[in-house]
Amino acid sequence: MADTFHTLTFEVTTGNREVALDITEHCAVFLNEHAAGRDGLLNVFVPHATAGIAVLETGAGSDEDLLATLRELLPADDRWRHRHGSSGHGRDHVVPGLVAPHATLPVIGGQLALGIWQSVVLVDTNRDNPRRTVRLSYLG
Repeated sequence: MADTFHTLTFEVTTGNREVALDITEHCAVFLNEHAAGRDGLLNVFVPHATAGIAVLETGAGSDEDLLATLRELLPADDRWRHRHGSSGHGRDHVVPGLVAPHATLPVIGGQLALGIWQSVVLVDTNRDNPRRTVRLSYLG
């Protein structure tokens, strides 16, 4: 069978607060349309200098724990050399060094092969940019 490649971008609104936004359903819909029961890889990429992609449990506090950990590690104060935007915004530019702006995930039988409690999450600490683009790319 020949390799297949499909890609799609979509936008989400993250608002003016830190967020760990579950985008698993976007991934599932995309794979339902393009993977057609096949095995392959899904790459999830956020083309922004201040956001990342994580795979973690949501709804039981882990998402909030991640944001709290980032606040502890990267305080939103004026210590940062990168100084445009709101106070402490320079730390947002360090986030992708800790939470990569991409994840490549296995697809088995057209579905994400995630663990039972795992979700695909957009991590955005940048309160200055309320709109984010996410690129999904499937290679079968």
